[in-house]
Parts: sequence; C-alpha cells; structure tokens
Amino acid sequence: MERTKVPNTYQIGEVCQILVKENPELRGKGGCWGIVNHVGQFSCTVKLWDGVYTVGLQHLKSFNYLPAECEQMQVICDAYGGLRLRINRVYSSGLEESVQKFLESLGKLNRVYLTALEDKLLTVLEPEARQEG
Repeated sequence: MERTKVPNTYQIGEVCQILVKENPELRGKGGCWGIVNHVGQFSCTVKLWDGVYTVGLQHLKSFNYLPAECEQMQVICDAYGGLRLRINRVYSSGLEESVQKFLESLGKLNRVYLTALEDKLLTVLEPEARQEG
C-alpha cells in the first residue's frame, strides 16, 4: 500500500514539545518545549531554550495552547531579557553540572511562565554566569 503524506498542520508561533523517538540529533531535548518559527512540508524549525533546530513532524507534539497563550509564550521567551535568552546565557557560561541540569529542566517545563522561586533562582545564577564569562 502507498503511504499518504500527512499535511503539516503546525503554525508559526505554536508551542510544541520535542519527542526524541530514537533520533540521536535530538538527544537531551526530549520533553523540551519550543516555538515553531518556520513551517516546511515535512518539518518545522523550532526555537528551543538553547538554539534553533529543524525537526521532523514525527518529533513534535503540540501543547494545543490557545493563540493567546502561544503569544504570551513568545513574549516571555523572546523579549529583551526573555526566558529563553536568560536560560541560554547562564547555560553557556559553563557553570557546575547541577546548575546545567536545573537550566535543562526549565527548558522542559509544560507552562508558559516561571514560578517565583524558579525566577529567583535564575536571577541568582545570572551574575555568577557573568563572572565566569
């Protein structure tokens, strides 16, 4: 039987979760959330907390957020000093492994905000990252 191609129904700005499914290029990204910024025929380009990745449709799962929630997530992540940039800045500074694991866990949250405690911890880490860099 001939396989029919499933159309790409993802939209720019949609918030999705990464599904690794035996793809070595996505190792460590399983469960991470990302924002679709380009839609191709069989893949999407997705902004994660640590960079931009082109991902096959079988490796994405929509969070099915409402459009307003997707917009809120984009603002939180991409505004000056946005969450994605803050996490990446601290992560790339090369602090201890425990700090790296904490930051990776923030990249896998299933919500569009940090709790007050999570934000406070990230705020404490930011000056440490500047000192290391």
